[in-house]
Amino acid sequence: MHEFSLMTSVLDAVEESAREHKARKVVEIKLVIGEMSEVFEDAMSFAFETLTPNTMCEGARLTIIKVSPKSRCLACGHEFEHTRLKFACPECDSLATELLAGKELHIESMEIE
Repeated sequence: MHEFSLMTSVLDAVEESAREHKARKVVEIKLVIGEMSEVFEDAMSFAFETLTPNTMCEGARLTIIKVSPKSRCLACGHEFEHTRLKFACPECDSLATELLAGKELHIESMEIE
């Protein structure tokens, strides 16, 4: 479960920034996770709950913003949203596509006290 190592990195970055801003505690962390990133929301939430006790993030809210996959067809140029498994162009049925959104994984923001 690579979500534990990812969440460890997120918490390290959040706490470092919080300390730099002289915060007493972290109130909320907003993460952006693309559906194509192979990162699972439930596993990230579980890792967050497991790793935050006795840290500046204990009791903080974790908000996960999911990004749907969006691609551009390399054959006809059509841009479209799709699922993880069905990504053929709805205009021309081409499978030659370029992923424009959906692989994101970053900290959007954090709220501190």
